Amino acid sequence: MDSISPTRVPPSLRHPGFPVPPVPELPEVEVTRRSFAERIAGATIEGVRLGKPLRWPLGCEPSVLLGRRVSSVHRRGKYLLVHLDHGCLLLHLGMSGSLQFAPTLPAPGVHDHFEMQTDRGVLRLHDPRRFGAVVHVPSLDDARARKLLDGLGVEPLEPGFDPVAFHRSLAKRRASIKQVLLAGDIVVGVGNIYASEALFLAGIRPTARADRISRPRAARLHRAIIDVLQRALALGGSTLRDFSSAQGESGYFQLDAMVYDRAGQPCRVCATPVRAIRQGQRSTFFCPLCQRP
Repeated sequence: MDSISPTRVPPSLRHPGFPVPPVPELPEVEVTRRSFAERIAGATIEGVRLGKPLRWPLGCEPSVLLGRRVSSVHRRGKYLLVHLDHGCLLLHLGMSGSLQFAPTLPAPGVHDHFEMQTDRGVLRLHDPRRFGAVVHVPSLDDARARKLLDGLGVEPLEPGFDPVAFHRSLAKRRASIKQVLLAGDIVVGVGNIYASEALFLAGIRPTARADRISRPRAARLHRAIIDVLQRALALGGSTLRDFSSAQGESGYFQLDAMVYDRAGQPCRVCATPVRAIRQGQRSTFFCPLCQRP
């Protein structure tokens, strides 16, 4: 069986000076899903082309997928689950990936590493950095699927995201609240952009220890996470470098951001200059006046 490690980070990304770029987060993945899920449902796979190796191997010969029918497309965290009549494809956009789905597409380029031809169109993964993945599993009970999905936290836009349980989980963590959110095992999909924005909306300093956040403040953060993600979905996600939906449409949340990528600019609430710090090799943005430690 091919080994899959969802937490594996290449050595180059561990260097403290390495500039980690913005990556597709939950809103971008959900926008992508919505942009092609209905159109590909019912399609029969007629061909599969692989480019350069991605983060994890496909896990089967491409010919195994021929003739299989796409039944539906769901999302779990940042994974797209393309359910087939036999098996499932787990797609991850990595750090810079995007999907396209169209009746026809131009000849694949150097950064197009997976292409699935169906009788309803072509699904193509474009991934310049090749940290994305397409993994085939017989079912979601397969060991490879469970290794990728079982450790994910609750979905923040579903009823299971409970404020009391959220505070109870935070009380067990001594790390900074920003790092706890990014870990994804309490609540899934709140990546770098939206964690900064939610913490601003809740008035919480990103360096605050998670276990020292009171129940009322945790409740505000719980609400802020939902509000920020819902607003991002309504605006089509964030287009900072590479992201577009499977229909080629950009997102506009970045134009609405309160603190993210606004270092040195005045806070939209109090006019204090927004600060930027590094946490876990990621940029964090906050207002030192509006966000208390």
